[in-house]
Amino acid sequence: MVWRPLIGSLLVLTAAEAAAAPLTVRVADEKGRPVSDAVVTLRAGPATRPSTGGSFSVSQRDMQFHPFVLVVPVGAKVSFPNLDPTRHHVYSFSPAKKFELKLFAKDQSRSVVFDKPGVVALGCNIHDAMTAFIYVADNQWTAKTGANGTVRFADVPNSAGKVSVWHPYLRAKANVVERQLAASERNANFTVALRAPPMAMNDGY
Repeated sequence: MVWRPLIGSLLVLTAAEAAAAPLTVRVADEKGRPVSDAVVTLRAGPATRPSTGGSFSVSQRDMQFHPFVLVVPVGAKVSFPNLDPTRHHVYSFSPAKKFELKLFAKDQSRSVVFDKPGVVALGCNIHDAMTAFIYVADNQWTAKTGANGTVRFADVPNSAGKVSVWHPYLRAKANVVERQLAASERNANFTVALRAPPMAMNDGY
């Protein structure tokens, strides 16, 4: 009798491990080229909020924001270090987070807490060519594609769900496309149409 609870716990753990498996999502454009900076979200099984731990920053360097797209969990604190020899004035009018960081100089930094999920578009009130986006996620299965256009989630629930892809230049309502995912699918491929970026941008699209 003493061992039954332990054995039962081990069986539950084993079953949970067996029910989880990796998932790979690839995003490409209409010519088959990988799309970077696409944010992929999987919603399957019980919703789990991501941890707010970690260090996040959007630097100003060479008159641009870096990175162009940053994914952070709800509640994350993001720093905005200025590495340029000129002053910047960072702001956002996005519903998910409206803020203004008035003029600050080289080697100075400001920070903002992002407490609501959503997309936050960044700009500089002094330099119109500076644009970037912060994707504030309320789901732990959220990540950004790299240069190979791929995201790989480890040990996601082995159950049916929904995969969505967001990109700032994606030709779709709210810049998002999504599709259902069968429990047996371990690879998902998206072909997306992208708008041309603003002329001032030079990010490869």
